[in-house]
Amino acid sequence: LYIISQNGFVSIMEKYFVHPLAVIDDGAIIGAGSKIWHFAHIRSTVKLGKNVIVGKSSYIDADVIVGNNVKIQNLVSIYQGVVIGNDVFIGPHVVFTNDLTPRAVGEWKVVSTKVNNGVSIGANATIICGIILGKNCFVAAGSVVTKSIQSHALVGGNPARLMGWVCTCAMKILPKDASSGTHKITCKHCDELNVIEIP
Repeated sequence: LYIISQNGFVSIMEKYFVHPLAVIDDGAIIGAGSKIWHFAHIRSTVKLGKNVIVGKSSYIDADVIVGNNVKIQNLVSIYQGVVIGNDVFIGPHVVFTNDLTPRAVGEWKVVSTKVNNGVSIGANATIICGIILGKNCFVAAGSVVTKSIQSHALVGGNPARLMGWVCTCAMKILPKDASSGTHKITCKHCDELNVIEIP
């Protein structure tokens, strides 16, 4: 990792790319192989894993943690309280909130949100804070997510509702009305065996 100190000194030399027009505050930790594109802003207490892409004009707020191999597209806003796992896709214009009762004045009450490994979030989705996005779930473009999502669930709409169940490769493999219990499904698109727990 590059560790950028208060005086700008880089203490560990591993390669990552920062566009000259990006803003990386002193203290941010960025993993090797990552790419930060123009007009992106990374706050000082952010931790980015390896091979993370941060798209144009995206903002990553204080204390956000991002895992490895994460793709953050253009104009994404990730606010304090969000923790993102590995292999996550975040589409353009996605917004994470971090206060359930925001006001312009008064105390700010940060509420945490967790995004597990393998999650995909489509363009223009809004993620309301205080929820967990389960492993390999898929949020359709334009959705407003107000509740936690089960692993492998496909959700969409405003508010987001269950639309089916997806493989690790993101292709739909079970309908929304599949029976509760454990389903072991081999995906016809990628041949991967998925174990899906439906409550």
